Amino acid sequence: MSQSGGFLAKRGKVLEEEFFHKENQRLLEQLREMKRMEESKEALAEASGITEDAVLQSLLDLHIDVQTMAALALIPLIEVAWADDYLDEKEKQAILAAAHASGLEKGQVAYKVMESWLTHQPKPQLLKTWEEYIRELRGQLSEEEQKSLKTSLLGRARSVAEASGGYLGLGFKVSKKEAAMLKTLEEAFG
Repeated sequence: MSQSGGFLAKRGKVLEEEFFHKENQRLLEQLREMKRMEESKEALAEASGITEDAVLQSLLDLHIDVQTMAALALIPLIEVAWADDYLDEKEKQAILAAAHASGLEKGQVAYKVMESWLTHQPKPQLLKTWEEYIRELRGQLSEEEQKSLKTSLLGRARSVAEASGGYLGLGFKVSKKEAAMLKTLEEAFG
């Protein structure tokens, strides 16, 4: 493994720890057990919603596992939803729909962590760690793979931002704070 690959693995561990934080230690252990059973493209595809085989293979080659991928895919949704310090029912439903489309189901560990974030806003360090991880990951992927990952992750975040926009379908679909968060997420991709 290259030296930058080792750095990426360390960043992934920090991202994972931030994702599961101390109060989710039991869930982390369950997910680690699941990781031992599922280290495949299919598991990554389910955790992320990414369908491009080449991107999934690159992620596997970089030793990105299911728990890291779950964090990578869910954090943008949660951050956008909480951008205005309030998560409304439409945003919650959009997050649940995106999680379901990604293969996350009730009872799964990542789903439980996501549910906790639907009631308690995560700490700001989570976003910072996610941004650092994405910046490092970019250096390990081809331009095409970066674009695919960015499109997948940010597309879902935008759908959450648009979920509660406007009154009776009129007006701005995305609040200024949500738009600023989408820009922050996009900037992590360079």
